[in-house]
Amino acid sequence: MIRKTAIDLATRIEVQDFYSYEAELLDERCWEEWVDLFAAEAEYTAPIRVTRKSPAPDIIDELGHFDDTKASLVLRAKRLRTDVAWAEDPPSHTRRLVTNVRVRPGEQDGTLAVRTNFLLYRSRGDLGQFDLIVGERQDILRREDESWLISKRRIIIDQSSMSTKNLGVFL
Repeated sequence: MIRKTAIDLATRIEVQDFYSYEAELLDERCWEEWVDLFAAEAEYTAPIRVTRKSPAPDIIDELGHFDDTKASLVLRAKRLRTDVAWAEDPPSHTRRLVTNVRVRPGEQDGTLAVRTNFLLYRSRGDLGQFDLIVGERQDILRREDESWLISKRRIIIDQSSMSTKNLGVFL
């Protein structure tokens, strides 16, 4: 069920700017700065999507493409700067489009529940091949000082079967 609760325009614009900035950090390979957008207790998950007949659920939260904490995001970001991150050597060229930003009050004071749609274009090498990854991100943003931090991110990838050979990039 969709809850309709008013969020003031200034907050909406601030949140949209936050997501534009986040996409820019990722596309510019500023991974350490991107990780700084996450709260200390952050969860970053992407459950598996399967194709099933109704009414069976098509999202399996017990299995995932990844299930990270802030600490593991820090390690993944550092690893991308080394020569052992073979899935990203040479680095992918990416462009992230974040749209349909839906902002609602969170369950706890000082938090927002935000859903965004995303499209990730990713190309590798010189052969003209590319990946498109599409889905929805379900975030809990928490206000800390004068900025927002991602406290929880659940990524629902639309594809049940992905053509990409790896998920070496952040979504």
